[in-house]
Amino acid sequence: MALPLLSAVLPVDSTATTQLTSALGTATQPLELDVTKWFSRAMMNDWLNSGINFGIRVVLAILLFLIGRWVIRRLLRVFERILKRREIDGVAVTLLGSVLTALLHIALFLTLGGVLGVKSVSFAAVLASMGLAVGMALSGQLQNLAGGVIIMVTKPFSIGDYILAQTAEGSVRAVSLFYTEILTPDNKRIFIPNGVLSSGVVVNYSHEETRRVEWTIGVEYDEDFDRVRTALEHLLASDERILKSPEPVIALHNLNSSSVDILVRAWVQSADLWPVFWDFNRRVYEDFNKRGISFPFPQLTVHQGK
Repeated sequence: MALPLLSAVLPVDSTATTQLTSALGTATQPLELDVTKWFSRAMMNDWLNSGINFGIRVVLAILLFLIGRWVIRRLLRVFERILKRREIDGVAVTLLGSVLTALLHIALFLTLGGVLGVKSVSFAAVLASMGLAVGMALSGQLQNLAGGVIIMVTKPFSIGDYILAQTAEGSVRAVSLFYTEILTPDNKRIFIPNGVLSSGVVVNYSHEETRRVEWTIGVEYDEDFDRVRTALEHLLASDERILKSPEPVIALHNLNSSSVDILVRAWVQSADLWPVFWDFNRRVYEDFNKRGISFPFPQLTVHQGK
């Protein structure tokens, strides 16, 4: 259909007309797609073999991962038993266990990378790069890691000790790489970063076997101090949990506006501190009421002018 139109514009023997006609004829021919040229049997076999090999590697990697996790748990248990037999401190046991866990998992992932066909050198380089990036992003955690090492070396507390740190107090449950876990008396778990814990003030109430317990007891100004002192000495002597050495101290501590404050100090085992404290308060209340020793209450004296 295009030839009459072209012949009307160009001469019949024109070279341009011949070339254009040839080009149009080639362009209008049907497109030949030979799929066999693109996907040859050899190529399909290679792809099939590669897929089968990769699938086998994945299955082996999964099995190796499961076996590796089981082996790691067993090794950690054996490692913990060895440390306990050598009477290593509980803080060091938990901290070294965390380090060993991290190292064993890194070794496991390197092995899995080798099974999947990843070269160990390349995999190690990737891990190193990731470690550098994570280290830069989590620079504060490096301080916590160093704090954990400091806690393990200096040993300011042990597992089970009752401590006060960063306005939180409770029993130490575990010390990991980055934080220390304590359990409060009302059964709350608090996680304190090791960096803050190692650089702050820590009060260890369980470090010593004995502790001093103290009471301040107020009586009225009309009471005889010697009579009150005798009653307190009797209460202290009748409690076997109160140590005889060092001897308890009873002293007239302060003269307040409405009471005479008597200070009582005694030494007990650390585990008996609060039971003795609360029990002694109850016994003082009951005994003083029986003896007729009056407890003070705020009073106001009003002088009326004439």
